Amino acid sequence: MGFFDKLKNGLGKTKQTINEKINNVFANFRKVDEDLLDELEEALIMSDIGVETSAQIINELRDRMKKEKIEDEETVKKVLREEMAKLLDVGDKNLNLNTTPSVILVIGVNGVGKTTSIGKIANNLREQGKKVVIAAADTFRAAAVEQIEIWAQRAKCDLVKRPEGTDPASVVFDAIKYTKEQNADVLICDTAGRLHNKKNLMDELAKINKIINRELPDASKEVLLVLDGTTGQNAIMQVKAFKETTDITGIVLTKLDGTAKGGVVIGIVAENKIPVKYIGVGEKIDDMEVFNSEDFLRAII
Repeated sequence: MGFFDKLKNGLGKTKQTINEKINNVFANFRKVDEDLLDELEEALIMSDIGVETSAQIINELRDRMKKEKIEDEETVKKVLREEMAKLLDVGDKNLNLNTTPSVILVIGVNGVGKTTSIGKIANNLREQGKKVVIAAADTFRAAAVEQIEIWAQRAKCDLVKRPEGTDPASVVFDAIKYTKEQNADVLICDTAGRLHNKKNLMDELAKINKIINRELPDASKEVLLVLDGTTGQNAIMQVKAFKETTDITGIVLTKLDGTAKGGVVIGIVAENKIPVKYIGVGEKIDDMEVFNSEDFLRAII
């Protein structure tokens, strides 16, 4: 099964929700007017796209209706898709891995699928011919190291680990040393999803960043925030919280195969101007691919 087919199947619940709501608006289609726009805006909000983003899409649709004299249902839907595509088209959707080694720092709260995402991304990169090392730097959560070790084995990648409770920055330091010795292409660093408070979390990420910048000053670096698609609007709040602690270069959206809330992707990108780089639509190790906005919109509308 190709990725688009996986995407289409995985986003089945989201597609059903968004299509159903939009189709309900057009079921009593009379003419393209303000009433129709109001109903469409409500349908988008109810599809977890978000209040601000939905208003933005409808305002653009309103402007184009006037300029292009749009009067039929199919053209309205076409313009709707085009305006959503514009919102998703931000930043570089590809990973910046231009140096040897390059570093991927993976952040996110506990329970969002961070460990499985690391395993899947590592597998994806290995299949591209890259040698990947994983640093098990989430040393605070019980069993976190054991879980990532399982995924490293599945992805056939080396793992650098230390006992539970070890200083995470020291694990990253050791992993960088090992990565250099092995002449590996990519180092993926796991991080804690929750510490005592936000200041602790910020301090820990700052320490890890300091080590990376000192030991690999010229390396390409990605900071990927993992979000659980099933949490809907709460995912947007998580982006805002993590943006206060570190620069985020991309989003990894997980568990979209189990939710009707996939429309939140559009709101996340529109409100934060951060591209989605990976999307997960299944439990298997190869059920994660580089995000393609065109395929995503085709799959849900």
